[in-house]
Parts: sequence; C-alpha cells; structure tokens
Amino acid sequence: MFRKRVGILVIACAVLLFSGMGLPAWADSYEHTDKAQVAAERVNINTASREELIKLKGVGPANADRIIEYREKHGPFQRPEDITKVKGIGEKKWEANRDVITVE
Repeated sequence: MFRKRVGILVIACAVLLFSGMGLPAWADSYEHTDKAQVAAERVNINTASREELIKLKGVGPANADRIIEYREKHGPFQRPEDITKVKGIGEKKWEANRDVITVE
C-alpha cells in the first residue's frame, strides 16, 4: 500500500513539474531577463565598430571588415536582413543574429 502511494505521489509531482504548474514564480522572470539582456546587446550594423561586429555569432575579423567596407561603399543598411548582401554573411549567420542586429 505504501509503495502504491509513493508511486502515485511521484507521478503527480512529475505531471506538475512538466506541466509548468510546479515552477516557482521566478522561473517566468528568467525569460524576461534574457530578452532584456538581448535588447541591451543589440548591434547597429550601420554604426558598429569592428570589435562590436565581431561579437555577432559567426562573424570574425574578416566578415566584420567586409560589413564596414560594404556600408562605406553602399551607404547604410536599410533593413537588418540586408546584412546578407555582404559576402560571407548568409542566411545561417543572419538567422543566428536576427534578434540582436539593428539598423536604428
């Protein structure tokens, strides 16, 4: 009888945990903090320095130089996704950085 009750208790706890009902109140704030941190770390590709551009995922010194060269030659980027016009910056790098790249 005791084993059966323990088993039911374990199953009930698992259901609560996986359904989110058993999460503490601070767990929801983690997502908001993460989004706020991303907003604070935005990179304006029209004004960013080489060092700032290198902070983007998959962007090294050579790609950073190409981004700067492109904006000097063609003017400011109109939309964040225009970064894909730079040689070496494809859809994968755009997708990896879309939440942090801005042109404003």
